[in-house]
Amino acid sequence: MNIPIQINENSAEPLYHQIENQLRSLIITGQLGEGTHLPSIREFAGSLNCSVITVRRVYQDLENEGLLRTKQGTGTFVAEVEAGDRENYKLTAAREALQAAVQSGKAVGCSQEEMAILFREALQTIFDSK
Repeated sequence: MNIPIQINENSAEPLYHQIENQLRSLIITGQLGEGTHLPSIREFAGSLNCSVITVRRVYQDLENEGLLRTKQGTGTFVAEVEAGDRENYKLTAAREALQAAVQSGKAVGCSQEEMAILFREALQTIFDSK
């Protein structure tokens, strides 16, 4: 199974975090449906060209969140995600991404007003392009 994960080796974001966020998004948006059998840790690590430890951590974190379940001897599967949970995951992911963006802007000296303008521009650019 080919899971569309894009690794940015130039990103400051840790590799496991990039994989975890993208895999979480695929599950929350339903692109990976309930019961989808995920590749083994070794196979997935090989396809992403990363270590087995990295993928093991991703699987464990997502299993702790209730998004994955592992059956001894059969593999790792996408767990059932209730509609309410799906909405909470979506809003939490968006909130965390916005907070990180605001922190980045603040770190380089942007004012609150400048950030608000940039936010509106980003909204318009992204939503008007569809």
